[in-house]
Amino acid sequence: MVSKDVLTGFVERLAKGASLSSEDRRQLEDLTLQDTSRAIAFGIMPETVGVVLEERSRLLQTVYPQIDQFCQTHPTLADHLLETLWNLWLPLATWLAAKRQASDRPWIQGILGGQGTGKTTLGAILTLILREYGYQTISLSLDDLYKTHRDRQQLSQADPRLLWRGPPGTHDIALGLQTLDALRQPTGQTIAIPRFDKALHNGAGDRTTPTIINGADIVLFEGWFVGVRPVDPVVFDQSIAPITTDADRTFARDMNAELHDYLPLWERLDSLLVLQPVDYRLSQQWRKQAEQQMRADGRPGMSDAEIDAFVEYFWKALHPELLIKPLVTHPDEADLVIEIQADHSVGAVYRGGAC
Repeated sequence: MVSKDVLTGFVERLAKGASLSSEDRRQLEDLTLQDTSRAIAFGIMPETVGVVLEERSRLLQTVYPQIDQFCQTHPTLADHLLETLWNLWLPLATWLAAKRQASDRPWIQGILGGQGTGKTTLGAILTLILREYGYQTISLSLDDLYKTHRDRQQLSQADPRLLWRGPPGTHDIALGLQTLDALRQPTGQTIAIPRFDKALHNGAGDRTTPTIINGADIVLFEGWFVGVRPVDPVVFDQSIAPITTDADRTFARDMNAELHDYLPLWERLDSLLVLQPVDYRLSQQWRKQAEQQMRADGRPGMSDAEIDAFVEYFWKALHPELLIKPLVTHPDEADLVIEIQADHSVGAVYRGGAC
C-alpha cells in the first residue's frame, strides 16, 4: 500500500512542474483507488484513473501558485495544503465543472456546513480553480438572505425566542427565490446578489449594497442549514442535550415546522454537499478558539460561557443529530459528504448514504 507521505512527495514534485515516472504514476493511481469511497464520490474508476490524474496534475500546476498565495493569509490551511488541494479541492472543482458542462443552464450547488467547517474558504478556493475551466462562480450565503434589521426587530418582539438572527424564520425566502431563479435562468439583464453586513447596528446586522453581476456559470449557495428538511416531530419527544425541557422541545418543533417554508429554496439546488464535522460538538470548540484569538489580539470577543449559550441556542433550534445527520445517511439527500476533522483537516469523502 502506498503511504500518504509518498503521495505528498508526488504532489510536491508535480506542483513544482516536475514529471513522474511510469512507476510513480502507477503508485499514484493505486493510492487514488485505495480510497474507495472518495473515488466513487468523484466518479473515478480503474479504467479512467490515469486520464483523471493526468488532468488533475495539469490543473495543479496551473492553480498552485494562486492557491499557495491565498493560503498564506489562512494559516490553518498551510499544514494540509497540498494534500487537501490534491485530494479534495481539485477533484471537487473538476466534478463541478463536469456538472456544469452537462447542464444547459447555470449549476446551483448547495453547501451545508456549520461554524468552523470552512464554507467560505471552500467557496473562495473553488472560485479560483473553476476560473481555469472558464467558469464564472458566485457565492451566495443563506446569511445574505436575512430579513432587514427592522423586520427582525419586529419578529423578535412577536416571538422573543428569536434572540439572534440565524434560525428558520429570520430569512427573506422570497428574496432568495427571486435571486436563485434569476441566476438559474438568466435573461441578459444584470442580477443583484443580496449582501448582508453583520457589523451594522452594533452587530445586529442589516442589508448592504448588493453585488451586481451579469450572470454566473456556477452558484455556490452555502449556509448552516442549507438543504435541511423538516423531520417527523416525534423525534423531539426524546431528550437530547441541550433540548431537555418542555420549552426546548416546543421551540425545536416550531423551528422544524418553519423549515417547510424553505423547501422551495432547496428545490432550486442541483446538488447538495455537506461539510460534516466528525463530532458536531466541535463547532463549539472551534468558536471558542476563534473568540479566544480575537481577545488575544485585543478585539472584543465572547466569553466561553457566552459561546456555550450562543451555540446551544442554535442546537436547540436545529439539532445536528436530529436534522443534519439524516441528510448524510440518506442516499437521496446529500450528493457528497466531506468529513471535517478536529484540526480542520479533511477526513473521508463519500456519497450520501454511504457512511
